[in-house]
Formats: sequence, structure tokens, C-alpha cells
Amino acid sequence: MFKGFKEFIMRGNVVDLAVAVIVGGAFGKIVTSLVNDIIMPPIGLLLGKVDFSNLYINLSGKHYKSLEAAQKAGAPTINYGLFINTVINFLIIAFVIYLALKFIQRFKKEKPAEITTKSCPYCLSDIPLEAVKCQNCTSDLAVDISQAIEGSHRENA
Repeated sequence: MFKGFKEFIMRGNVVDLAVAVIVGGAFGKIVTSLVNDIIMPPIGLLLGKVDFSNLYINLSGKHYKSLEAAQKAGAPTINYGLFINTVINFLIIAFVIYLALKFIQRFKKEKPAEITTKSCPYCLSDIPLEAVKCQNCTSDLAVDISQAIEGSHRENA
């Protein structure tokens, strides 16, 4: 039982996933700090010294100085300022992931697709390269000598 568990844990995909979750969590904290500590204060200043993290709708009918005070009192609130911060966090994370994937794709070499079929000149259906007769229209196909030799080498291998 432990041997099977060890094999499962040591698979490349599981280890890669664990690393991605840990790095993603750390990255999420960095982005949250970026939004809360660097981006939102200037935006709040431009909008009349508004602290987005302190924007809320109090549903209790009583007045509280801050969201924190309302939450300590147990008042029901709709925290739309925190929601705005979370949406901005998401947009920044999504944009950074997009940029990272574009960067990775730049260096990823794609193998050219191996050609395994050809078109029948009579019915235009796709048939295997080695075919000498079309499987769809049963026409005899002209065979290139080099292709026939290569095909026989494959059969012998």
C-alpha cells in the first residue's frame, strides 16, 4: 500500500502540481499586496480619498465608523469594496498568467506534423501514404518506385 502511494506521489505530474500550488499561493499573496498596498491607494486618492477596503453597505441600520467595527459588532454587511479589490486581483493574476504563457510559447518548439496520408487523385479522400489502391473508390494508384521500396523496408523492419 505504501509502495503504491510512494509511486503516486513521486509521479512527475503530482510533484509539478504541488509546486504549482505552492508558487501560485505565494504569487497570489504578492498580487494581493500589489493591489491593496500599491494600486488601490492612488485610485482611492483620485476618487476623493476613498479606501476601497472600507466600502460596504450596512444592512443593520446602525452606523459604524468602519467595516471592521461593523464586523466586530456582528452587523450584516455587503463588502463591495473588498469585492472590487478581489476583482482587480483576479484581473492582474489572469493578465500575468497570459503574459507568462505567451513567453513560454515563444521558446517552445513545435514539431512539424508527420504526414501519414495522401489524397486519392480520383475521389480526393484521405488514404495512407503506402496505399496502392484507394480504400474508398478502389482505384489503382500510381506508385512512386522510391515509395514502394521504402514501404517494403518498413514491412521488413
